[in-house]
Amino acid sequence: MPDTQPSNDAPETAAQRRARRAQFLRDLMEARALRDRVQPRRARAARMRQQMRMRTFRW
Repeated sequence: MPDTQPSNDAPETAAQRRARRAQFLRDLMEARALRDRVQPRRARAARMRQQMRMRTFRW
């Protein structure tokens, strides 16, 4: 896995962190969509479990 940190010792700026986080979230959503396409039964079961968790959650 390539090292994504800057080579110098300067701290990461907030804009760089947000850009890196946005890329990570895009990749995560893409991976989930792919998994849902190739395993529809498991994806449906996961959606049902998530709905049940949300239904039984107390504020």
